[in-house]
Amino acid sequence: QAQGTRLLGTRLQDVHFWRSELQRHVEALTAETELLLGQKRRLERARDSAEIPLAIATDNLACRERRLGPDLVKDGVEVELLREVELIRSVQELLKRTLDQAIDQIRANRDVKQTLELDWSDKHEAYTMDDQCGRYNNLSTDTQFHFNSTKFQESVSTHESWTKFTRDNITLSEREERASLDLRALIDQVLQDTAEDLRTQCAAVDRAFSQRCDDMNEAKVRLEQHLNQVLEQIGSQERNIAALERAIRDKEAPMKAAQTRLYQRSYRPNMELCQDTAQFRLVNEVGEITESIEALKKKLEEGRQSLRDMEDTRMTLQKEIGYKTNSLFIDRDKCTTHRTSYPTIIRLTGY
Repeated sequence: QAQGTRLLGTRLQDVHFWRSELQRHVEALTAETELLLGQKRRLERARDSAEIPLAIATDNLACRERRLGPDLVKDGVEVELLREVELIRSVQELLKRTLDQAIDQIRANRDVKQTLELDWSDKHEAYTMDDQCGRYNNLSTDTQFHFNSTKFQESVSTHESWTKFTRDNITLSEREERASLDLRALIDQVLQDTAEDLRTQCAAVDRAFSQRCDDMNEAKVRLEQHLNQVLEQIGSQERNIAALERAIRDKEAPMKAAQTRLYQRSYRPNMELCQDTAQFRLVNEVGEITESIEALKKKLEEGRQSLRDMEDTRMTLQKEIGYKTNSLFIDRDKCTTHRTSYPTIIRLTGY
């Protein structure tokens, strides 16, 4: 009986040791699962936050489709925006895969924790029973005969298989703890890298917008300067045309006088109808005035054609300025303003 009591005490020590180990790993696994749940929530927040940059980028692309004329081109801004959309979608896919990994690991942690708890519960119950058995002696009043108790039960474990079972459970727990720890570190790195990539691309898009706006504003200023020059030239040409028209009108009186003289002299009688020097001079005068008028009319037509060309240039310039004004409104006032709501790197990392 004394040897049985001693061996029961040894058994209690073994059970207590493994029960303590199981308890320690259950607590460690519980703490690790809670930390992993925190990382899972960060992944979910980061995934949701990535929707904002995607909405901003797609809205920018849609807005820029409303550019007009020659400004509706695939420029550097569009290239960077398309690259941003592609990056955001790849980041979302990576976050989704990592989130699935976290969910699977949390499930594995809980399964192992349940296995450990069942083993701990069995050992706790066995410890209670062996502790009670160790207290039985010849003076105990609650003992009785159990004639079949010496028979071995089926599927009973040996000491080696019993130890191996618990050790295997603990090994499995340690493996899942390491996997969970590694996954948390991976999640940290993924969140940091993706947030930095998104902010870097955001900065690249912002620089492209800034450069594009500067270029368009410079082009708009040049067009406005050219337009002012054309407007000055149009005013000058209009004054020139008015002067030519006035000059042509001024020739009417001398022409009338010369033609009237010739007409009146054509009624001279008989031999008086002489082609004298005065007659030749009057004819030459009419010719000179006619040539002068024709020259003025030619200059007038050239001036009017030049004015029409200037008006066409003015309309083209005003249209180009309108295109630039519209593009600047879209890029600077709408797109760039909208991009100020881009999430911070802290928010993109799930905090």
